[in-house]
Amino acid sequence: MASKPKQLLTELSHPGPHEVLRGNLALVGLPGVVFTPRQGLSLPAVAFGHGWLQPATRYRQLLHHLASWGVVAAAPATQTGPLPSHRLLAGDLLTTLDMITTVRLGPDGISVDPRKLGLAGHSTGGGSAVLAAAQSASTGDEGKPRVRAVATVAAAQTFPPATESAKVITAPGLHLAVEDDLVAPPVGHVDAIARNWAGPVQLRTLGKSSHLAVTEGRHWSQLLLQGKPQRGTQQLTRALFTAFFLTHLTGTDEYLPLLDADVKRAAIELTEEEPAA
Repeated sequence: MASKPKQLLTELSHPGPHEVLRGNLALVGLPGVVFTPRQGLSLPAVAFGHGWLQPATRYRQLLHHLASWGVVAAAPATQTGPLPSHRLLAGDLLTTLDMITTVRLGPDGISVDPRKLGLAGHSTGGGSAVLAAAQSASTGDEGKPRVRAVATVAAAQTFPPATESAKVITAPGLHLAVEDDLVAPPVGHVDAIARNWAGPVQLRTLGKSSHLAVTEGRHWSQLLLQGKPQRGTQQLTRALFTAFFLTHLTGTDEYLPLLDADVKRAAIELTEEEPAA
């Protein structure tokens, strides 16, 4: 019997069956963190872009969660200053995917399948993930990893504009807006990105949530930016990201009922199933 959306949400809100290892991307040439299942070959992988002024370690539980469900998850710790280059962070996300695809990870020779790559991000890191996905989609850039799915939470506009880059991305997209975002209000940021998306796309709004709700722990940037970590937002993001990436990177249809349904505090605002003509 097929699982109901609420059951799937509960299941994916908890850690998965895999024991997780943590590594340092700096060992292969780029500052950052990587979380992997203890073992596995031809695994899916996701590179995650941090938000403005946020260290990559503020997303460690989200990355750990994805790895516990069998997805290698890495986050470069670059462009963390007050005047970051969104374009360079996008390049670092693609470099991260290239690194974890070509280097054996872990003591048991964990490997990533280059056909199962995704991008994700928060705030301007979400916008940079969109820029990176557009670079990947470019027919003139064959050396870049090919991205199969993109997920963002509280995505913010970038320079160059993520809203323009969205127009060339045919990979599936999942975009989570936050209801009370005063830093990057959805109407001019994530909503515009989702509505310009060239491929299948879904936009959800996380209720009773703020710009920094998905982050973890304390950080001085909370004195400048609106919001603070919120457990409910973190759990919803983990579950929806996990369902999305397992569906689009591994080909399973087990979690489609969750992706197709409204759930409490994560209402669907927009769904486009077919790529734009």
